[in-house]
Amino acid sequence: MPNSLVNLLDRAFNKRSWHGANLMGTIRGVQVRQAKKRVSGRKTIWEQLLHAAYWKNVVIRKLSGQGAMERKGSNWLKMPRPGNEKQWKDDLTMLRELHRKLRGIVAEMSAKMSQKDTWLIQGAAFHDIYHAGQIKLLRRLMK
Repeated sequence: MPNSLVNLLDRAFNKRSWHGANLMGTIRGVQVRQAKKRVSGRKTIWEQLLHAAYWKNVVIRKLSGQGAMERKGSNWLKMPRPGNEKQWKDDLTMLRELHRKLRGIVAEMSAKMSQKDTWLIQGAAFHDIYHAGQIKLLRRLMK
């Protein structure tokens, strides 16, 4: 079961899938100005990214007992100020590292994974896909 769950996580995050863009696919090519642009009062692309990172960290903590994220806050984290290119790249790197850590934990879990763990991991993948859709919508609204 864990290998199929790693595959599910990866397809939602950065691997090719039949459903279209995954989370990293929707962020590909996004520049800082786009990432922090607020459209019609909606969350920004950057806020979507930070939210996805926060919840990956929650799943990591629930599965392993150790959090991996140093940022303060919960759920909808604030974008860093002033919101420059380096900060954007740092947050992209943080999201990638959290994904790498999560997939590593899932890959190492034994066959005695509980149904609750499986449900949590599937939810993490579905969460990435949901926010990929939100980011796609934001990018379309910016055109």
